[in-house]
Amino acid sequence: MTLKNNYNAEENIIIPQEAFDWYDEYAHGMIDRRTFMKRLASLAVVGMSTNILASALLPNYALAEQVSFNDESITATYETLDSPKGLGSVKGYFVKPANLTGTAPAVLVVHENRGLNPYVKDVARRVAKAGFIAFAPDILHTLGGYPGNDDEGRKMQSTLDREKIEQDFIASAKYLKNHSLSNGKLGGVGFCFGGYIINMLVARVPDVINAGVPFYGTPAAKDLRKNINAPLLIQLGELDKRVNATWPEYEQDLKANNVNYVMHMYKNVNHGFHNDSTSRYDQKNADLAWERTIAFFNKHLRS
Repeated sequence: MTLKNNYNAEENIIIPQEAFDWYDEYAHGMIDRRTFMKRLASLAVVGMSTNILASALLPNYALAEQVSFNDESITATYETLDSPKGLGSVKGYFVKPANLTGTAPAVLVVHENRGLNPYVKDVARRVAKAGFIAFAPDILHTLGGYPGNDDEGRKMQSTLDREKIEQDFIASAKYLKNHSLSNGKLGGVGFCFGGYIINMLVARVPDVINAGVPFYGTPAAKDLRKNINAPLLIQLGELDKRVNATWPEYEQDLKANNVNYVMHMYKNVNHGFHNDSTSRYDQKNADLAWERTIAFFNKHLRS
């Protein structure tokens, strides 16, 4: 699927920006599905039903596979670890280069607010294909794992204790950093809620994370930001009003604490522009952001 701005090639339609904004509110629990669908119905778009518009906005994970699970250059398995301060245990998708001898830098891959869906698993495979070991935890593990659709996954994740969720990701980061295949250098990349988790990890366990790449994530609590010492590559979409509203204050704190950071604001793209399973995807900017991500990890995790 190749999209340009608000064009959806699958449905051959132009999606109004309001629909993207409402989807963001729906996906983050600000409005319920009924309100979301009612707002979509209010759009006077010729030849486009509410259902067509909704289907163009919601994920289609058949479109999200860039690296096959049986790609011969990688090996994918599942690993489980204890998380006594969190939800008890964490199960995640572990991917490594198939020809790995010795150790390699490690990258924690953190999903959105709906569990480990196929898009994020594919991101973990992309990380491994670039020569890193990757671990993508599923925070829904103790509830049976990602249920197969985002709506149910979002509901499930919303029932979990936020502090225990964060402790699970802290446990996952420590586990991966100390993994027998890790060279001791750990990066983290996350999307949306996962972007927040990366910002949280660099602030709460600054001795664990060596480089962070939050995609459109909100910052950690203000009183924690003074702890950040890992370099950051911050990826934001110009049309993402909700997350971008938090950036000026976050940047002030990063500057005040002399954090090594770079922020890229990608023009005319929405929150979720890297996610190739939805109409928010912008291939040109997603590819650029990913090239920058891998270059950033190569720079900070291989030296």
